[in-house]
Formats: sequence, structure tokens, C-alpha cells
Amino acid sequence: MIKSIKESDWYPTTGKKLWWIGLLYFAEGLPFGIIIDTLPVYFRLNGLSLKDIGLMSLISLPWSIKFLWAPAVDFIGKRRHWIMAAQAGMAFLTIALMGIDPSKPGVLLFSCMIGLAILSATQDIAIDAYSIEILEQSEMGAANGIRVATYRVALIVAGGLLVAIGGWIGWDITFFLTALFLGSLSCTSLLLPSTGYKRSDHSLKAIITPLFDLLRRPGVLWVAMFILTFKLGDMAMGPMVKPFWVDRGLSTTEIGFITGTFGVVASITGALVGGSFTTKYGIFRGLWVLGIFQAVSNLGYATVATYPNTGHLGVYLASIIESFCGGLGTASFLAFLMCICKKEFAATQYAILSAIFGLTRSFSGAASGWMASLFGYDGYFFITFFLAFPAYLMLKPVKRWIDSA
Repeated sequence: MIKSIKESDWYPTTGKKLWWIGLLYFAEGLPFGIIIDTLPVYFRLNGLSLKDIGLMSLISLPWSIKFLWAPAVDFIGKRRHWIMAAQAGMAFLTIALMGIDPSKPGVLLFSCMIGLAILSATQDIAIDAYSIEILEQSEMGAANGIRVATYRVALIVAGGLLVAIGGWIGWDITFFLTALFLGSLSCTSLLLPSTGYKRSDHSLKAIITPLFDLLRRPGVLWVAMFILTFKLGDMAMGPMVKPFWVDRGLSTTEIGFITGTFGVVASITGALVGGSFTTKYGIFRGLWVLGIFQAVSNLGYATVATYPNTGHLGVYLASIIESFCGGLGTASFLAFLMCICKKEFAATQYAILSAIFGLTRSFSGAASGWMASLFGYDGYFFITFFLAFPAYLMLKPVKRWIDSA
């Protein structure tokens, strides 16, 4: 049960909400980017095979099963305390990565990566719930534009700036600087403003009700399939993009330059355009229109892989197109997930929906290295384009859920 807090408590304006949303989702994207974008380059440079790098996508499973401990975040303590503790823990584990030999991944490295993933997933639960609680539905379009933009900038910082710094001054120093930044974010989280809601029901019923609320809605299986497949093409291609760059001969400086310049501009522009489109035309139209652009962007990488004479310029162009279109599709998709959650069950319901989406990333990523080795980069990237379209078979029940939100 949710009760309004007393009127004397401070409640932020829309502008302040959007500022905090931007900061929080940068904090959410950074550790995810380290695991998904930075470490594949790090490992490929140290000689790991595509199959091994693909299998490391299973490290992302904590994001898929985070609904198991989401009720604890919903009903124990404050959102800001969960965020602060998770960020502090991630800072410690990032320091622990220093000195570990990446060419011989063992128990220690695996434990650090799993720990980072679990803490990052916990941070995501708290941040997503905080965002749902603090935002009105009329603010979600703009907020999700900023949310996607700052999240993708964090991914770009991880996959671009950190990779470049790693090549310039060494990976141990890079991990240490990252840990310092995560520690500073942990301190900043204590300043988060009130959401305007107070959770008071700690019963078992309050924990299982969010799940039952989702399961009893008409068309739940179709909507689950939509969430599972909407970004299938994007998620299947992602783990092989950075290894492809390395194998095409790009240096860490070039990788950092591509993602840190063109990628930043394209991602921010795509996210803001996607958020604006979703606000103007609605979440449903945003899903099916922007989803097409998202799928077509995979053909850029397929073309570059097919024609090596496109050189580094071809990689640059493919990256720009993918970053822009990825921002378009993600803005409408996240708005959809937020829209169908009830505020009183925000953390648990959003975590469940995100878990379904996360399974796509984990298992398609785990198979990506094997598929890329079998079909080559060119054949595999073409396959990912066609993987984007099964989701369109589930649009009718999706529209009903949006209309009833």
C-alpha cells in the first residue's frame, strides 16, 4: 500500500526530476557497460576466443533474475540507501579487478564479474522503482528520452573512453579511476529527493501481489513474448560488435574515438528524438515505428562485414547508424515497460519485466560467439536483422495493455 507523505516534505519540480533521472541512469549504465562493452574488448585484446567472449554474456543473468530480490528493495529500507550501498560495493569490486590476468580467467575474475553484475542489478531495481515513483505519466516521454540518452552515454563512456584510457595508461589504472567515480556516485545518492510516496505494507501478500497482478492480466503471455523479442536482433548482435572492431584492426584509441564522439552524438540524438516521438504520437506507435529503424540498423554492420574494403570509415558509419537507431527504439520500449507497471508495485513489476528482456540479452549473447564463428561476422549480422521481426506478431495485446494503463 502506498500513502502520500505529509505536505511539508519537499517534492521536486519536473526540471529537478529530470536532472536526477539523467544522473541516476548514467550511474545505472556505467557498470553494465563495463561488463557488456569494456570487458569484451579487454578480453579479445588478450586473446580470448569469440566463443568464450560470447559465453561471458551469461554473466548478465543477474539482471534477468533480479526480480527474486526485488521485493526486498520494494519493502525494506529506502531507495537511496540501496543505490548508495550497491555503488559502494561496485567500487570495491572494480578495484579488485586490478592485477588479475585477463588471459587466464579463473575463479577470482569470475567472482568479481558476478559480484559486479549482482550489485549493478540491485542498483537498477532501486533506480527503476525510484523513477517510476517520482514521475507522472505525462513526464515519462521526456524522462525516458533523457534516461535513454544518459544511459547510452554511460555505455559509450564504458565502451569508448575507458577502452581508450586502458590503451593509453594501462587497465589497472583505468579500473582504479572507475572505482573512484563509482564511490563518488555512492556519496551523491544520499542527496536524492523524496519521491512523494511512503511504503508501509511489509506482509507476504504485499510481496507476491505484484507478480499476481501481472499474471492475471489478459494477454500476459503474448506481452511477455513481445518483451522477450522486441530487441532480440539488437541484443544478439551486441556482444560481437566490439570483437568485430578489434578483428578489423581498430586500436583502442580508435574504438574510444568512435564511441566517444560520433556514438555520443548519435545516441543522445536518437534517444531524444525517440522520446519526443513517443510523447507526441504515443507509446504504441513509438514501438512499431521506431522498432523498424532499430532493426534496419543491423544491416549497416552486415554490409560493412560483407565488404571489407569499406575500411574503418564503414565501421564508423555503421556505429553511428546503430547508436542513433538504438536510442530510438529503446526510448519507446522503456516507456512501455514503465507505463504498464503499477506504482505501488514499481520495483517488483519492473524487475520482472526487465528480467524477461534480460533473458534475451543473456542467452542470445551466449550463442553469439558460436554463431559468429560458424557463419562469419557478415552472415551473423544479417541473421540478427531478421530476428527483430517476430515481436510484431504480438502488437495487438501490447496495445490493449497500453490503453488500459
